[in-house]
Amino acid sequence: MKAESRLYRKILVPLEGTSHDARILDHVRELAKKHGSELILIHIADGWSARFFGEESDSKEVREDRAYLEKCAQKLKNEGIPSTWRLGYGQPGPELVKAVEATGCDLVAMTTHGHRWVEDVLFGSASSEVRHSVDVPVLLLRTEKKRSRPSK
Repeated sequence: MKAESRLYRKILVPLEGTSHDARILDHVRELAKKHGSELILIHIADGWSARFFGEESDSKEVREDRAYLEKCAQKLKNEGIPSTWRLGYGQPGPELVKAVEATGCDLVAMTTHGHRWVEDVLFGSASSEVRHSVDVPVLLLRTEKKRSRPSK
C-alpha cells in the first residue's frame, strides 16, 4: 500500500494510565493493522512537578508515566504495529492540541467517560477541548456505560 493512499498514517492515542486504556488500544490496534498506521501514544503528566518543571521533571509520577508509555509502545511493536510515544506536561486539553499539531497526525483516538455537564464544567474535558480545537478527525470511545433509567 502506498503511503499517500493510507487513510490514517499517524494516529495520536492519548492514554491515561488507567484500565480505560485497554479499550482504546484494542480499538486503534485494529485500525492501525487495517490502514498500516503508526500509533503515537501520549500521556499528559499533570502532577505538580510536571506542571512546574515540565520536561525537567523527574518525579516518581513522571518516571512511571515514561515506563508505562514505553511498555505500551513496545507491546504494539511486538505485534508489528509501528509505535512511538511522547510525554506531555501540564493541562491535558491544551497539551493534546499542541501534540496534534506537533505530530502531524491524521486522527486522534481517545476515550471519554461520559461525564455529565456539571462535571465537565467543574473539572474540564480534554476530549471536548481536543475535538473543538483540532482540524483532524477525533474518534471518541466512551468507556463507561450510560446509566440505565429506572424501571417504571
